[in-house]
Amino acid sequence: MSILDSLFGSIKTSAIAAKDVSIDPNFPEIGEEIRVGYNGLLAQNGAEQVYLHVGYDNNWHDLEDIPMQKDVDGWYCEFIPQYSEVNFCFHDSANNWDNNNGSNWSIKLS
Repeated sequence: MSILDSLFGSIKTSAIAAKDVSIDPNFPEIGEEIRVGYNGLLAQNGAEQVYLHVGYDNNWHDLEDIPMQKDVDGWYCEFIPQYSEVNFCFHDSANNWDNNNGSNWSIKLS
């Protein structure tokens, strides 16, 4: 913990604080397009196609597998959530999964 953190508390810089996973904008709102970037285990191990596996709220309803596009920084896709909580993980076309060691990823939207 830095001196600034101990004086002022942690400064939140993104709704997702994860290596190899990013979202844009940092604090998305319901109905706003979100760009998810991924350069995790699947990307690093030569996946031919990566999918964002996404569901909404606590029970992961309205499940979708969104094909991601590859660029120089890894994989990315965009989608527009209509719910206040987005849960997601990733899989490739060979059915290998990256689910954050069973914790998945979650974003709370305002």
